[in-house]
Amino acid sequence: MALITVSELSMEFGEQLLFDNMNFEIQPGDRIGLIGVNGCGKTTLFKLLTGEYQPSGGNINFGKNVTVGYMEQHVCSDLNRTAYQQVMTVFDDLLEMENEIEGLNALIGSVHDELDEMVSRQSFLHDEFVRRGGLTCRSRARSALLGLGFDDEHMDLPISSLSGGQRAKLQLASLLLSEANLLLLDEPTNHLDTDSIEWLEQFLTESKSAYIVISHDRYFLDKTTEKTFEIENKKMIRYNGNYTSFLPQKEERLLSMQRAYDNTMKEISRLEGIVEQQKRWNREKNIRTAESKMKAIHRLEKTLEKPDDAPSSIRFDLGISNQSGNDVLQAEGLSLSFDGNTLFSDVSMEIHRGERIFILGPNGCGKTSLVKILLGKYHADSGRIRFGEGVKIGYYDQIQTGMDSEKTVFEELSDCFPAMTNTEIRNTLARFLFKNDDVFKPLCTLSGGERARVLLTELMLARSNFLFLDEPTNHLDINSCAALQDALEEYEGTLLIVSHDRYLINALADRIFYLTESGIRVFEGSYEDYLKKAQPFKAAEKQKDQRQQTEKQSDYKKKKELDAQRRKDKARLGRLETEISENEQRLAELNDMLNNPDVTADYEKVLEITSEISQQEEKLESLYSEWEEISLRLDG
Repeated sequence: MALITVSELSMEFGEQLLFDNMNFEIQPGDRIGLIGVNGCGKTTLFKLLTGEYQPSGGNINFGKNVTVGYMEQHVCSDLNRTAYQQVMTVFDDLLEMENEIEGLNALIGSVHDELDEMVSRQSFLHDEFVRRGGLTCRSRARSALLGLGFDDEHMDLPISSLSGGQRAKLQLASLLLSEANLLLLDEPTNHLDTDSIEWLEQFLTESKSAYIVISHDRYFLDKTTEKTFEIENKKMIRYNGNYTSFLPQKEERLLSMQRAYDNTMKEISRLEGIVEQQKRWNREKNIRTAESKMKAIHRLEKTLEKPDDAPSSIRFDLGISNQSGNDVLQAEGLSLSFDGNTLFSDVSMEIHRGERIFILGPNGCGKTSLVKILLGKYHADSGRIRFGEGVKIGYYDQIQTGMDSEKTVFEELSDCFPAMTNTEIRNTLARFLFKNDDVFKPLCTLSGGERARVLLTELMLARSNFLFLDEPTNHLDINSCAALQDALEEYEGTLLIVSHDRYLINALADRIFYLTESGIRVFEGSYEDYLKKAQPFKAAEKQKDQRQQTEKQSDYKKKKELDAQRRKDKARLGRLETEISENEQRLAELNDMLNNPDVTADYEKVLEITSEISQQEEKLESLYSEWEEISLRLDG
């Protein structure tokens, strides 16, 4: 039975129609990739499925016991919770069940009334707790957090201290651990490093839940999906297979539609010719023939389906103004530190004309910093850099700095390339989808994808022969990623690219430079080749990371123990000072009593007071000694 059945679904915003007459089913176990250009309605469809939006027309019918999990629903409401506590809220009902079981265990041993009912309830809860995974919920929560890059220290941090990327990972972990049997994942890889993406791929492929994933990560789609739904020209077309399988299917479908349209148009033209001929002859038999052919034409016209025009996408080439020498770049012994912490050291490389090099490495290892050293934007702590003859550098900055936000798109381009005429600028911008009044938009109002298109326009016009590209696909939709890949495949210059886009790496890479703290490891070939060759290296790196993690956890545990002891000491010191004050006050009172003639006249009373004074002095001595010991420990 289908989890969801969608029939004749349409959605409008004002006068804008996003999509119309959409029909599809989601079956248990379906693994679907949802693709389409930015603004086609992918996220809107998710919000229709969750009920956040109401459709303009059509129906969405849910099967029995369907639970939809959408990443945006798992918002961290309590910022004082730790990351681990937040993820464990997914299992609140199991934790309540566990508390009830513990309460029943205590009661059964101490009461005799209603014992049978308690034992029966305990047995039911225990079986239900085990069946629903209560025994493993804590380990699953911890495993999910570790897989997404949280170490033990970060698990114990309050959510308020986490970065935006870490909070996104936290929401993703909560979603994946929920009991939803249909997951809606909107760009789930956006804030993940390669190791976390690989963990997510494995999690999804082993998951029993159906899911739909929106992503511009084509490699991720290939690994995790078995069906592809594309929204294009306000319609949804469904294909079997992952993203790579979808591409030839779409091409064949469009070709088949074009052939059918062309053949039908030829037949209509042929029949129209017969009609015209028969009318010229103008006999009764000819008129009947003409009428018959006209009916045939009308029938064909009713079935005629003109293929839709492909949606607008960027189209460009990356030419070069001149060839560089064969030796493009040599670097020796580069190192860089920030605040006393070494990012990398002893980085050396040689790059030759026409090579396509990708720099990989974990988040925070210094890939962008290395590129900026090569560009002269940062100063290395040590090392030498030499560029070859005739090298002309172009740079794509993932942070998109360097543009004046107050300028319009047109002004940005005309200032960078003053020799171009207004017509040439407008024609060039049109190739990057800036048409009509779009060219007069201020840069500060552009989306990340639009700013990326401006940078690509400048990159194309510069005609550099050595391109430094830092995460060039980050803000692009899937069609623009494909267009960029095509342009880079045709590029005759040299490429040095920092990227997490494994599909792009696999298509282009000649060599991969893996950046570590102690230098660069070089792997020949594509990303798939790198995966095979890097296994021993990555295993050794993982063992090293695990050792460091163990040491870090040990240090963290010691720090927590010391912090806990310090809190106890401070609390005890406060209590000691109160006790000392009270005892000193009592001792003063006792000494005053000995100065009272009425008391000194009573021998037994004097003995009693003297004895208590002695006890108080001994107690004070002990309190002073403990106070001094704790004070010294706190000072230390």
